[in-house]
Amino acid sequence: MKIEKILLDQEDELGNDHIAGSRETPLRDDAFEKSDDDKVLLITEKVNDILKILGMDLTDDSLKGTPNRVAKMFVKEIFGGLNPAKKPRASTFSNKYGYGEMLVEKNINLYSTCEHHLLPIVGKAHVAYVSNGTVVGLSKINRIVDFFAKRPQVQERLTLQIVEELQNILNTDNVACIIDAKHLCVNSRGISDTGSSTITSEFGGVFKSPTKKQEFLEYVQLSTDFNE
Repeated sequence: MKIEKILLDQEDELGNDHIAGSRETPLRDDAFEKSDDDKVLLITEKVNDILKILGMDLTDDSLKGTPNRVAKMFVKEIFGGLNPAKKPRASTFSNKYGYGEMLVEKNINLYSTCEHHLLPIVGKAHVAYVSNGTVVGLSKINRIVDFFAKRPQVQERLTLQIVEELQNILNTDNVACIIDAKHLCVNSRGISDTGSSTITSEFGGVFKSPTKKQEFLEYVQLSTDFNE
């Protein structure tokens, strides 16, 4: 029992320090053997147990449906990006107009979940690419960000996954991503620093050039308030 307590304390310390693990989202081989509906039923039971252990009265009208609501939210909403079957289909097109400068999709709303405490990560993603002869629909960039965000995450991994996915789709290394986000595991517990945010970036291909990197950063900083 003492050894188990030590191991749990060590795991908790790693999580509090936000240590990143694998570059890939850690999934078991049998992750998708159960249907979504089966997962919802099983998670409902577990959430029910957790609330009972906490002392909540689940016969109260306000709490009756909470276990099922949480289960459906986990499986079908905030962790829906775990299922590869839900990956957005990103059709590509030939760059017939010969546009050769960077394309920037900025201020993409990002909602994810910290895998250490299962608390929200909320922020913005800024994505850019330079075509190597292929372009992708603008909304697909937003959908790719959303897909990889909808899973238990660490921000560093999320940034890399977005870049690598677009590199594969566009068949070019010329992709960059910057994420600026608040982590509620930092803002609302532990140190409880409500003012801080976390910035991560990944620059591929031509974006490793200082001039191209600076150009991307300047675009990100441009005002998009069209009412000014």
